[in-house]
Amino acid sequence: MAVSAWRARRNARALARLQRNLPEIFPTPVLLHALARPFIPPTPRRAVESYWRQHPVRADTLARALAARSGVPEGWAWRIGSRKPADAPRGFRAPPAPFREKAHARGPGYCCVCGQPVFRFGWHRDLWRDEHPNRNASWHSCCVAAWSFWTAPSDYVRHLRRLQNHRCAVTGARLARNAEVDHRVPLFEVWRNAERAGTSWPALLSYWGVPNLQVINRSAHVEKCGAESAARAGLRQAGSAERSPGDLAGTRPLPSLGDWHS
Repeated sequence: MAVSAWRARRNARALARLQRNLPEIFPTPVLLHALARPFIPPTPRRAVESYWRQHPVRADTLARALAARSGVPEGWAWRIGSRKPADAPRGFRAPPAPFREKAHARGPGYCCVCGQPVFRFGWHRDLWRDEHPNRNASWHSCCVAAWSFWTAPSDYVRHLRRLQNHRCAVTGARLARNAEVDHRVPLFEVWRNAERAGTSWPALLSYWGVPNLQVINRSAHVEKCGAESAARAGLRQAGSAERSPGDLAGTRPLPSLGDWHS
């Protein structure tokens, strides 16, 4: 059987299943996206998930807006490394997420990233007037896509290149095939300066999202990383000269060497 014939049969079955399970109210952009896919999602939830996977920039913007609506939980502070609580992230490569910690989690039906209620199909708004969150869900579909975007931005270089009109953010030259994703403000600086600068969650999330991401050619990236390494070395030397070994006890742990890449 030809591939096109097999796909047509598969899509016909998937479309019939999707229409059978489709509620009367359903986000129109999601439905249009599903019907335009090479392989039609067979269920409404998978259609929603497919939509946000294909629109990570929108997911990033929406997830940060939902987090701003929740605000920072009382008593929460950004912690990494071996410090308590045990569910704190191990390094600063992962964005701060207070609602993923047991002490501040809002329980089933609320997103563990932004803290807002989760409704049918992982949607972020109660389009169906259910008046109650979905107690079987703990993530918005948009927040799943946003979290993937924040923690592995290099996987979305195609979307970021399009945002920059395929121009290097540093030199302005045409982006080469080997262009790389970079954080404008390195994440180690965000961690080092967050408390001193008074930046609080959820404003911190912008440093993992589109506002702090850029695509630059490899040569420019190598030069930028070299300058950042020299600056870090100067900070370490200055800190060592000012502190005695006994003064280092109880201070904020420095990230591991594997985390220094910006």
